[in-house]
Amino acid sequence: MADLEAELRRTVRGEVGFDVTSRALMMMDASNYRRVPLGVVAPRDADDVAATLAACRAHGVPVVARGGGTSIAGQATGTGVVLDFTRHMNGLVSLDPASRTAVVQPGLVLDRLQQAAAPHGLRFGPDPSTHSRCTLGGMIGNNSCGSHSVAWGTTADSVSELSVITARGDLLHPGRDWAGAPEGLRPLAEAELARLRTGFPDLPRRISGYALDALLPENGADVARSFCGSEGTLGILTEAVVRLVEAPRARALAVLGYADESAAAEAAAGLLVHGPLTVEGMAADLVRSTADLPRGGAWLFVETGGDTEAEARARAETVVRAADVLDSLVVTDPSGQRALWRVREDASGTATRMPDGSEAWPGWEDCAVPPARLGPYLRDFRGLLTAHGLRGTPYGHFGDGCIHVRIDFDLLTEAGVARFRGFSEELAELVTAHGGSLSGEHGDGQARAELLPKMYGAEMVTLFERVKGVWDPDDLLNPGMLVRPAPLDTNLRFSVLPREPVDVVFGYPSDGGDFSAAVRRCVGVAKCRTTEVSGSSVMCPSFRATGEEAHSTRGRARLLHEMLAGELVTEGWRSTEVRDALDLCLSCKGCRTDCPVGVDMATYKAEFLHHHYEGRRRPAAHYAMGWLPRWLRLVARTRTAWLVNSLASVRPLAALAKRLGGIAGERGIPRVAGTTFTRAWRRHARAGVPGRERVFLWPDTFTEHLSPEVGLAAVRVLEAAGLDVLPVAALSVAALPVTVPSVTVPSVTAPSVTAGKPVCCGLTYVSTGQLDRARAVMRRTLDAMDELPGRGDVPVVVLEPSCAAALRTDLPELLPDDPRAARLSASVLTFAEALERLAPDWTPPPINRPTVGQTHCHQHAVLGDAPDRRLREAAGLTGELVGGCCGLAGNFGFEQGHYEVSTACAEEQLLPAVRQAPEHALVLADGFSCRTQLEQLAGVRGRHLAEVLADALDGERK
Repeated sequence: MADLEAELRRTVRGEVGFDVTSRALMMMDASNYRRVPLGVVAPRDADDVAATLAACRAHGVPVVARGGGTSIAGQATGTGVVLDFTRHMNGLVSLDPASRTAVVQPGLVLDRLQQAAAPHGLRFGPDPSTHSRCTLGGMIGNNSCGSHSVAWGTTADSVSELSVITARGDLLHPGRDWAGAPEGLRPLAEAELARLRTGFPDLPRRISGYALDALLPENGADVARSFCGSEGTLGILTEAVVRLVEAPRARALAVLGYADESAAAEAAAGLLVHGPLTVEGMAADLVRSTADLPRGGAWLFVETGGDTEAEARARAETVVRAADVLDSLVVTDPSGQRALWRVREDASGTATRMPDGSEAWPGWEDCAVPPARLGPYLRDFRGLLTAHGLRGTPYGHFGDGCIHVRIDFDLLTEAGVARFRGFSEELAELVTAHGGSLSGEHGDGQARAELLPKMYGAEMVTLFERVKGVWDPDDLLNPGMLVRPAPLDTNLRFSVLPREPVDVVFGYPSDGGDFSAAVRRCVGVAKCRTTEVSGSSVMCPSFRATGEEAHSTRGRARLLHEMLAGELVTEGWRSTEVRDALDLCLSCKGCRTDCPVGVDMATYKAEFLHHHYEGRRRPAAHYAMGWLPRWLRLVARTRTAWLVNSLASVRPLAALAKRLGGIAGERGIPRVAGTTFTRAWRRHARAGVPGRERVFLWPDTFTEHLSPEVGLAAVRVLEAAGLDVLPVAALSVAALPVTVPSVTVPSVTAPSVTAGKPVCCGLTYVSTGQLDRARAVMRRTLDAMDELPGRGDVPVVVLEPSCAAALRTDLPELLPDDPRAARLSASVLTFAEALERLAPDWTPPPINRPTVGQTHCHQHAVLGDAPDRRLREAAGLTGELVGGCCGLAGNFGFEQGHYEVSTACAEEQLLPAVRQAPEHALVLADGFSCRTQLEQLAGVRGRHLAEVLADALDGERK
């Protein structure tokens, strides 16, 4: 290994990584398999690829080409050197609208090609559900298809010419008429013409095996087409010329409701005569909410195109009339269509969990049969599942007869693995009996290659081996795939994990309290590697800022997996590799919602930091910012805010304080309010109006000590809406309620108001992994809440989204055995939720101004922002808030070493939106971190929605 690494570092200009982290990140794809590579090379160009092949050939080390790592059959894993094309060889070389062709590098993400082609009215036909992160090289390697294959075919149908380097260093340019064929391929094929003409099933989604029938003279002797789907076993792709198709100017989406997926499958083939662009199917089990779908238990998504919206709609309505459906919906609005397609695309992740939350796995993800046979095949498939005591929910490309399904295999025990093998063998026979292909989209890999003899027979498989020998006589490229495969029940990634649950602090209620099961949630579909924010989504800001796998949700999950395995990452909770990967996690919680399988990296990070620093001294920032509630309470108790602010304004003293506290030197220290929110509220407390519904207002650390004006504004608005408001930290021992009036009304001090015990959600302790302290703080908070007079089921309004999220999720998950935690969690309302639920008849004052800003990441991930949207609309506040994360993210952006990433996150969505906003636009930012980031990076004052509404109320009174 040392000699190989040295030679690669000497001859390759790109990055060479033989370290633990580099290897751990590449040992799995989106399949059930795990193979530990020796090292990773990120080539800069074809010369680097050739140099890597030469070095590996000299040392007898295999080479595996890898794109986005979303393969689900194991073909993107290997024990030698992995070529990662996503880092450098990811460009669009050229695009020619006249010839409708593009020249692409293998690491180019499909969405980037689509964006470049769209202004010319063009697109690349195939579009897998992973289009936002899968690469063209991976698509060519797997002969990927996607939802539009009924119209535009597979990737092989869109390839003109390839640039390929063979294992022995020959540069070939495969194309038609035997162009670029390696020596010996043509005579081998011409000697087997009869076999090539009769040995392949005729169906649109035949992906299994080598596409040797493309070499027939009647098929143009197309070497490039035969190379597609070879899974990196024949040569290494360095460039490709691909064909583009004309995109319809308008589209319509018909969603057809059926009783179940069998009924939908029976109907799909009959719709093909209408020339649809897609015919996709899925069942209700895979849908988080059916609210936006027509009535039914399963649906077909049928897309039609046209030159105008009316033409596209007319074609969709023709489909609806021809279909025998329970209910239907036709959508022409692009945003509405995108929302519906997200439901379908997320099924690839949702399917990894059964309805009861138990795990389900790939392995038989994409078998395909002739479309007319899909209904009978599905019935037989369900019978086979029942016979083996297994469950799975089919979905997929019904118009092409291709079915995706995740099955609840037990891959953790010997008996379960044996059942997996037995089922796989029987299903291969069933698919073959229906004239189908073991793979209809994602390739064979290790999952199915062993069973190819059942589909093709031994003689055809022997021919595959001979073809592999012509291209790669040394068996250097991705050995164990397609030919001479490893058994399908070996190299399973679960086999290395501990069989007993590890000792953890969080409850992990969705994973049975098992941290290993929580980590297993990441199946590698890699939605976290999306390079652009879509809509209001957040995940994963650190990956978008760095472009590095280690700083993606998937990368961190892989390292945690290896930490639990203990083979490559050997230091357990003390691992520096895991710590470094988690260091740039913003704890935005975006993955909790945006990840199709609900990976919650913020929680995993807090868990890891708790164990990593247990019994050891922590970084200074953990004490400076993790203990922020304590320090600010001390300042308030001693009434020294003026002194703290004065010292912070002296540059040398501020620099010293930041250095000692682990705070980035580029950051300003926020000013502490001279009067806390609770103290300011008490000055104006007066008797309330009997009969009004009471709400408690949570004095979160940020509102209480840093922005009390937000709390006072919220009280004014909530009171105007007819509610009685009492801050939690200001207890009343009298029977009469107390409220705070508008600042325009004279106030009378209420002698019944006394100071209560401090409460805290524990957020800063959780985010720095001080979980013992967090639980102690939370228990004291629950005790304090018990002492509130008339507590009962009174709602608790929380103004700071991150604190509301902590009370909703972290509190019950850290104290799962305390019923008070669940009660408090259930009583938490955001500001907008409180107005909507408790004052439904109240109408906010008309403001009628455009707004700009960003939905708080915790609001998006945990709380939801639908009530906020409705409240803004009712007040005449127009404009959509952007997605992503502001980048400050509580303590993250203040910590030393995080400033650049923090700034990059802000520059992705938030700051450009603010700069481009109309001059009179209101900048909304409900989170203190978001407001601080805006102030420090853009010199703009963001405002909480409560402040905006309170100002409007004051304006009405004047």
